[in-house]
Parts: sequence; C-alpha cells; structure tokens
Amino acid sequence: MSAGTDGHEGRTHEERDGKGELKDENLDPQELIDAAADAVAQDPARSVKAEVAKAMVGLHKRFYGKGPERARAFIHDEYVFVVMEGGLTQSEETLIAAGKEELVRSYRLEFQATMAPTALEALSEIVGRRVLDYHSQIVFHPPRIFEILVLEPADPAD
Repeated sequence: MSAGTDGHEGRTHEERDGKGELKDENLDPQELIDAAADAVAQDPARSVKAEVAKAMVGLHKRFYGKGPERARAFIHDEYVFVVMEGGLTQSEETLIAAGKEELVRSYRLEFQATMAPTALEALSEIVGRRVLDYHSQIVFHPPRIFEILVLEPADPAD
C-alpha cells in the first residue's frame, strides 16, 4: 500500500465518498445537529426519524472511520430505536472471521460508551427532548448495530 492510501481502491482517506466511508475526518457533531435542524426547518414533512438515522450514521463515520451502509430510526412515545446495517471496519471483519466476535463486541460497546455523551447531545437536540438513558448492541450475522434510547416524557402541553 502506498503512503497516503488506506487500501480502498488507492483513494486517500479524505477522498473517499459516501459508500459508508468517511469523507470529512473533521466532522463536528454540532454540524450534524445543525444540518438536521436546517433540513427539518426547510422541509417540515422531513422526518425527525430520518434525521436521527442520518446523525447516527454521521457519528459512526466520524468516530469509526466507516459508517453503516443503511440506517433506520423508529420513535414511539419516549423510546428511540435505531437499526444500522453494516459498517464494520476491515480489521473488525478480520477478527470476526477468526472467531473473535466477543473481542469486536467488547471494543465496540466500550467505544460507544465513551462516545455516548457526544451522541446523546446530538440526538437530544434533534428530537428536542433529553435522553435519559441509552444502550447499544451489535450482532454480526448479519452485521447490525442497535441503539436504544429512552427520552424524557413529552410535555403533555405539546
């Protein structure tokens, strides 16, 4: 592999595109919040669920260097459930092929716990409610990441 490339068709990390790969390694979580708010303001029919899913993909791209290929969010009362498909790094795929799924799961869960304050701040801003608690899980066959959030109860006046 030549200097400046990362094994993805010879493209540098900064040149990769939207195929689950990070294009801007300087992505700020606040940018995700602002982009979601702008998108909903510009198109009121746009779903908050879609913005939650988009933000989660963006956060994964930013902090893992590779994001899920697909994501979908579900919101019911004070619960948010996000399902993301794919997005394992090459090193994680190698470890899984070697039977080390628990190592990958442990690393992912620990890393997600470390990044939780950033993710929860972004998601709170998008849904307009404080996140009370959060749980993340990953399965491998097929690769899926599940994010489960509990929101503060909605204001009955809303």
